[in-house]
Order: sequence, then structure tokens, then C-alpha cells
Amino acid sequence: TRTFEADVSRLLHMMVHSVYSDRDVFLRELISNAADACEKLRFEAVSRPELLGDDAKPRITIAAHPDNKEVVVEDNGIGMSRDEMAEALGTIARSGTRAFMERVEAGKAAEDTQLIGQFGVGFYSAFMVADRVDVI
Repeated sequence: TRTFEADVSRLLHMMVHSVYSDRDVFLRELISNAADACEKLRFEAVSRPELLGDDAKPRITIAAHPDNKEVVVEDNGIGMSRDEMAEALGTIARSGTRAFMERVEAGKAAEDTQLIGQFGVGFYSAFMVADRVDVI
């Protein structure tokens, strides 16, 4: 048995640039991820209203900070634990939305969900325009 090795950063660069030709697509992808986070929270809050807290209205905020060369996309969606971030963002082509939908379909009706992401590559489009991406 032989274990294959890969230059992950080079592989990621090649994958992102072959999937996306327009550099501005990163913003659409990050907004889609934020929308999915809000939709997941809405869906989960049907059976667990305490998840909404005081901020029940879904919100996505986009801010540009040209002086710092930053774009910030923020949402008040379901959020991710450190382990969920490592699993979903640390594994190329692993879709947190697809995994969520599989859990939903296994246990609940999924007709009322409006989720966008499926392939687990949208987040990485941010690396077309940035050397570093912070997820907070």
C-alpha cells in the first residue's frame, strides 16, 4: 500500500481557479454560506425556539474596509463550533449544508428548507482574492 501526498495549498489554488473564473465570485459564495447559516437556524428554531434568543430576524452584513484591505461578511445564523469549522472548512469538498440536509431528510421533513451550498468548495473561493481568511 502506498500513501499519496499532496501539496494542499497548491491543490487548493488549482481547484479554486478551475471551478471559478471570476474573482468576484467569492462574495457571492460567502453570502450564500451566510444565507445557509441563517436558514439552518430558522429551521432548527422551529423545534427549538430558544436558539433564536433576542435576535430572531435573519441578518447578513457586508462591510468593506479598503484601508485594511478587508471585506467582512457577518451573519447571525446557526454558527459553527471549533470542531465543525475544522471538519467543514478543513476538508476540501465537504459540505456542511449537504451534511445538514442529510440529517434533516433522515429525521424531519425537508420541504421547507431553502439551502444553497452543496459542494463544499464555495468558501475556498475567498482565496482567489485573499492570502488569509479569518472565520470568527
